[in-house]
Amino acid sequence: MDSRTQTKNRKILKNPAKALTILNAAEQVFAEKGFHEATLSDIAKKAKVSEATIYEYFSSKEELLFSIPKEQTLRHLGKNQDLLRYIKGATNKLRMLILRFLELYETRPDYAKVIMLILKTNRKFLQTEAYELVKESARLWIQVLEEGIKNGEFRPEIQPYLVRAMIYGTIEHLFIRKSLLGVPSDLLSLADDIINTIFQGILLPQKKNEFNVHITVENKKAMNADRLRRFRK
Repeated sequence: MDSRTQTKNRKILKNPAKALTILNAAEQVFAEKGFHEATLSDIAKKAKVSEATIYEYFSSKEELLFSIPKEQTLRHLGKNQDLLRYIKGATNKLRMLILRFLELYETRPDYAKVIMLILKTNRKFLQTEAYELVKESARLWIQVLEEGIKNGEFRPEIQPYLVRAMIYGTIEHLFIRKSLLGVPSDLLSLADDIINTIFQGILLPQKKNEFNVHITVENKKAMNADRLRRFRK
């Protein structure tokens, strides 16, 4: 690590609130204007700081862009890991991950735009520390799906990577429609439909309990005649 990076890291640690303010401003500006059209001047104005202050924390506009998913993923991943420790069963864990994903895109639309419209087409992003965090976050889904297969909750023939891609693709498609067309108005309102549709394809059908019931029917007249004979005796 060079001296400039060390200095920048110390600055961020000294005033993380200022760094977060800059990141939030950058997220809004990039979402509105795109990466190439956005300028550091725009971001500085939105964050109410000088351009020189931005350079104290981030060496370039590109580094600022890559830092957005790093910080957000750290928070999102940490929260998911904490929650998973208290949830029993892969089905419930997967439901939580889907709900959290929907909530993230519903409450942070600018972040979602930056991820899908800018970073997904940036090859340099694949070489960053932020992308490693994104992959770590994605591995949680695979671990939960594999757990469900192992303990008999999910079908043994499902492909965890494919199931994860289907969930991601569904939510991202819905978000793009919302961004462009305004529908659906609320992603979280579709949570039950999404979860039920996915679970219908991956849950292992439970075996129905079978009961063998033996019923003995006695002839009522014969029973009464037998009682009468015993009485006469």
